[in-house]
Amino acid sequence: MATVDGHIEAQKDRFLNELLDLLRIPSVSADPKYKTDVARCAEAVKQRMEEAGLEKVEVCTTQGHPIVYGEKIIDPAKPTVLVYGHYDVQPPDPLELWDSPPFEPVVKNGLIYARGSADDKGQFYMHVKAVEAMLNTGGLPCNVKMMIEGEEEVGSTNLGLFVKANKQRLAADVVLISDTSMIANDTPSINTGLRGLSYLEVEVTGPNRDLHSGVYGGAVANPINVLCDLISSLHDQDRRIAIPGFYDAVRELSAGERAELAKAPFDEEAYMNDLGVKALLGEKGYTTTEHASIRPTLDVNGIWGGYIGEGAKTVLPSKASAKISMRLVPDQKSDAITRLFVDHFQKIAPPYVTVKVTPHHGGEAAVTPTDSPAYRAASLAMEETFGKKPIPTRGGGSIPIVALFEQELGLKTILFGFGLDSDNIHSPNEHYGVFNYMQGIRAIPRFFAHFAKLAR
Repeated sequence: MATVDGHIEAQKDRFLNELLDLLRIPSVSADPKYKTDVARCAEAVKQRMEEAGLEKVEVCTTQGHPIVYGEKIIDPAKPTVLVYGHYDVQPPDPLELWDSPPFEPVVKNGLIYARGSADDKGQFYMHVKAVEAMLNTGGLPCNVKMMIEGEEEVGSTNLGLFVKANKQRLAADVVLISDTSMIANDTPSINTGLRGLSYLEVEVTGPNRDLHSGVYGGAVANPINVLCDLISSLHDQDRRIAIPGFYDAVRELSAGERAELAKAPFDEEAYMNDLGVKALLGEKGYTTTEHASIRPTLDVNGIWGGYIGEGAKTVLPSKASAKISMRLVPDQKSDAITRLFVDHFQKIAPPYVTVKVTPHHGGEAAVTPTDSPAYRAASLAMEETFGKKPIPTRGGGSIPIVALFEQELGLKTILFGFGLDSDNIHSPNEHYGVFNYMQGIRAIPRFFAHFAKLAR
């Protein structure tokens, strides 16, 4: 790997500057006002993939945001790696909490501060640069196909349609994704599972207009108070989710499986200090790491209603709303859980309000075996790059397309992420380590080299 590493070292400043250019494009998929920027980012990704040496690169239109696809087939008889990533990013709000503008990247203390730096521009772009390094040094040992989408942050609906319509085009031996995290820079790990997702919006309506809280208060139900009561009722005293049937399909891990996961180092005091909290809260009978990985959750992601401007306005609002996400585990199905939530929320609504539940998007949980040639290749690649054998872990996030890859293409996915949980993804001041970015570019060619041998 000396020649490949030499190319990477010689080009590291350019590799970083190219990433910074991508980060300057505000490719927010959730907000229609950024539609032109999302399309501009897709064109920039296409250009970079072509410059790296990929062929048949094109921007594929969808009913939503486009998908960028490219490939390099060196020998049809050799194994093929399908690389997936996404160039869309989360909304940057609240802007006032950023130390620097979210789309004006800043490198400070070895960290790249910008929206999308870790999720997922910095991570998918490692693959583009790794392929460039391999092609420029004659060291590409496998075929590679690369598919970078623009709707991961809003559910990947159109990518699912694209995959179903392009099965032959996307035929491969394994999917490789860098959109997850490691335990620490000195403790490499490989994520072997993801949680699924059900995302909804609820609206509670009381009176037909906003009312004076002095004139009507105490006589008419306040939708904000009612919404808070309804939300509070969704957990019991043991922090279990109080929706009938919610746990029916949950696949419980054995004592042995839980013991293996517990081997990953975890400092609860440091965890609390990092978050600025004095205590933790979770489902009774499970550890903090299990709460955040192998157990299902229900959380309010946003809540609003009434007057929230400066000063006082004594108003009893007509409506109150909240956005709610549920993280799911094997074998829970997102559609079934969504139906359970809708039915339950409507059933528990008191007669003095009406409720409306709007499902948004969902995805299924996924688990990756640790005895496959692809996992062994990833483990060897990380061990050689970091000097330590990686620890298998389970992640709490969701990548909805992973389950679809298995369902439609028959492919397992290797979650080859190099971020850290402290990277503030989806939050203000998102960042990604320059060290992590470069280590990923160094590790990916090693994965290709080992997979070419082990997959024969």
